[in-house]
Amino acid sequence: MRGEDPFDEGAGSLLRQPKAVWATAGASVVAFMGIGLVDPILPSIAQGLAATPSQVSLLFTSYFLITAVAMLLTGWVSSRIGGRKTLLVGLALVVVFAALSGTSSSVGQLVGFRAGWGLGNALFVSTALAVIVGAAAGGSAAAILLYESALGLGMACGPLLGALLGDASWRYPFFGTAALMAIGFVCITAFLKEQPRPARKTSLLDPVRALGHGGLASAAASAFFYNYAFFTVLAFTPFVLNMTPYKSGAVFFAWGLLLAVFSVLVAPRLQRRFGSLKVLGGSLVLLAVDLLVLGYGNHTAAVVGTVVSGAFIGLNNTVFTELALGVSDAPRPVASAGYNFVRWFAAAAAPFLAPKIEEWSNVHVPFVIAAAAAIVGAVIVGVRRGALSHEAEELRPAHATEDSVAVFAD
Repeated sequence: MRGEDPFDEGAGSLLRQPKAVWATAGASVVAFMGIGLVDPILPSIAQGLAATPSQVSLLFTSYFLITAVAMLLTGWVSSRIGGRKTLLVGLALVVVFAALSGTSSSVGQLVGFRAGWGLGNALFVSTALAVIVGAAAGGSAAAILLYESALGLGMACGPLLGALLGDASWRYPFFGTAALMAIGFVCITAFLKEQPRPARKTSLLDPVRALGHGGLASAAASAFFYNYAFFTVLAFTPFVLNMTPYKSGAVFFAWGLLLAVFSVLVAPRLQRRFGSLKVLGGSLVLLAVDLLVLGYGNHTAAVVGTVVSGAFIGLNNTVFTELALGVSDAPRPVASAGYNFVRWFAAAAAPFLAPKIEEWSNVHVPFVIAAAAAIVGAVIVGVRRGALSHEAEELRPAHATEDSVAVFAD
């Protein structure tokens, strides 16, 4: 599969978009900020609620476990009530549960509220890209670039916002997110008209049936192991770095910037030169090496390793999304839902298992296991190359226009 430069089509009109597109893109930035928001304040939350690292890491586990299950639900909902209403329901849930998170008196309450937040975020981000593509000017490439830019900006700014507000109190980032999403709700209500509904309603089991395709199942399996490595970095590293919220926020801000740059700018160029499967396999191996450096190096090496991992994560996110959307003949929203249903279970598992593994062994072992997971992902890409190469030369990033969740790291 060869990548297409996202600037080749419609980049000149990228900034000339309807208000509805800007409203949806702005809310998307805040939605993606919610993923990394808690990174720099995880130690503060643990201290404030007298919780262990493994207990606090459940904030990610509950969030992504609900997100994974919700992948079977979002297409069913949006195909029945329409994109605009789905966005508004998702935003309303995020506003309510983000605000409730800030009022938590125990880690159990906070974990539960984050689960509700995850459901709202799943409904929102699974619909936002399709809405942006439907309303954007300048063609699909401009719309994808705008969405991926929102994703990268959100992933970069989430830790920064968490650090700035969390330095005063770990509760403030949650209240801040609720306020920003409330503004997004008002903007979408005012500027976004209802989008046309799909001709065919989506069944709850359609995404599961789509996984019967060997290529899609292989992409999902590889992404499962990759996501374990990804979320070991995102959820466990803050405890290893053990820095103030400001310093931790700066580290993950730099990490997010690299993620955005490599996802939007670098990945398409490398794909055109080397092919997507070579880029993906090589990036997974380099991520494994980086994880070992992060786990066994001194504190400076851990900081550098954390930041550098953003580059490999950005590459992987872009290529995995394209594979999931183009490797099978299933409708792209359905294929995306099945793919994300599998991979987000790893995002739920890693934040809980990594600190538990440290408790059972030492601080190095969680990174060794994460590196091994990345290698397994690369092996699956190599072994299943034939299945993953189905229609490879015809696949382009423009296929991402119908991705139901180009997520979270995408």
